[in-house]
Amino acid sequence: MTFVVTENCIKCKYTDCVEVCPVDCFHEGPNFLVIDPDECIDCTLCEPECPAQAIFSEDDLPADQQQFLELNAELAKKWPVITEKKDPPPDAQNWDGKPDKLQYLNK
Repeated sequence: MTFVVTENCIKCKYTDCVEVCPVDCFHEGPNFLVIDPDECIDCTLCEPECPAQAIFSEDDLPADQQQFLELNAELAKKWPVITEKKDPPPDAQNWDGKPDKLQYLNK
């Protein structure tokens, strides 16, 4: 099983989660983070660290977020690993909780 970064991370991109990951499975894109499912060890440490509550266990992934399982796997192969916390975008709080953000994902 793996953990999955979902839609609410788009344009929020808080990086609190990457600091607690013991296997460095997070990858960073322009305005979104993903988890490499081949690297994730299901340790559960990242989920409570996400201020946007955008990380879910594969087993608990909401039905309307299922596409993010494949999207995480796809983008993890393209984007670089991130291991250290960075400042979130200046407008991250404005985007937290907004619906239909997939259209804003920069790949």
